[in-house]
Amino acid sequence: MTDDASRPDPTGRWAGERAAVVGTGLIGGSVLLRLRDAGLDVAGWDPDPATRRHARRQGVEAPETLDEAVAGRSVVLLCGPLRTLSDTLLRVARAAPPDCVLTDVGSTKAELATFAARHGLVDRFVPGHPMAGAGSAGLTSATATLLDSAAWVLCPSAGPATTAFRWLAGLVIDVFRARVVPMSPQEHDQAAALASHIPHLLAGALAGAAQRSALRDAVLALAAGSFRDGTRVAGTPAVRTANMLLGNRDRVLTELAGVTAFLDGLTDALRVGDAASLIALYDEAGKARSALLARPFDTLVREFPAAGDHAAEVAWLRRLGAGGGHLSTCRDVAGTVSYTAHVPAGPAPA
Repeated sequence: MTDDASRPDPTGRWAGERAAVVGTGLIGGSVLLRLRDAGLDVAGWDPDPATRRHARRQGVEAPETLDEAVAGRSVVLLCGPLRTLSDTLLRVARAAPPDCVLTDVGSTKAELATFAARHGLVDRFVPGHPMAGAGSAGLTSATATLLDSAAWVLCPSAGPATTAFRWLAGLVIDVFRARVVPMSPQEHDQAAALASHIPHLLAGALAGAAQRSALRDAVLALAAGSFRDGTRVAGTPAVRTANMLLGNRDRVLTELAGVTAFLDGLTDALRVGDAASLIALYDEAGKARSALLARPFDTLVREFPAAGDHAAEVAWLRRLGAGGGHLSTCRDVAGTVSYTAHVPAGPAPA
């Protein structure tokens, strides 16, 4: 038993809302458990019967069919494998109420956002991506706290979709205590290539080289924090990693060129014994690491009229996310939408 202050959504603003989670693996299962703990009326559906049975043992409603799971819901989160999301989005859009907010947790956004627009779903579909995960997979590995304080990308669009974005942003902030990062789908995919996808390539390369080494067992015996941290995501299920990388292939390859260029600089300096260049490059790299660990933020409040086409609101939101900022509140009161935003302090990097 926990006290009210430590529970998600202690105000009860979302208690009683009807939600559904489609695809209850690690991320979907963690979303499902958190929504349940926050007091929402939530159902989970997974194509695997054994997973549905496990969900019921966790005290969560898990209907036999997808249509049953999403009927009458106010929000549906699509959490299945990346390659299945387009088809699932169409199925859910047909079965859920017309005013139901739809979102996903896929690791790439541009392709699915384009698909949704082509099928007339922009007014109700908000592309999303919580930046969290683990080396394990499946509902049995899910926890209600996995997404606590995560950076959660949501992609706003002008017009009716902005209303859906506001509602969903409030839910994600209140229930998951997440930092909502508003971005365009294209900028998300570009940033995620360096922040998430290329680290999987580097981890795979390091772990793969160790596996092929003639001294593999000695390498593993000596492995400490740097090797463990650097190879952690190499333990992610291989199919999931491959789908993620292929889903963002062009941007991953583009950003990988920058990583390769920096590595070449380090290699060249090492080859010729240039200590000054090595130190300078590592000093440069260290600035990003330091900013990651302890980055100061300035707080501001921005208000917009609730009515209208919301173009200025969406433009501001996207600039905020692209500049490294995030939202900690979103409220729509008396015809005015108010955001509390946090932006990196100090000058932007060159």
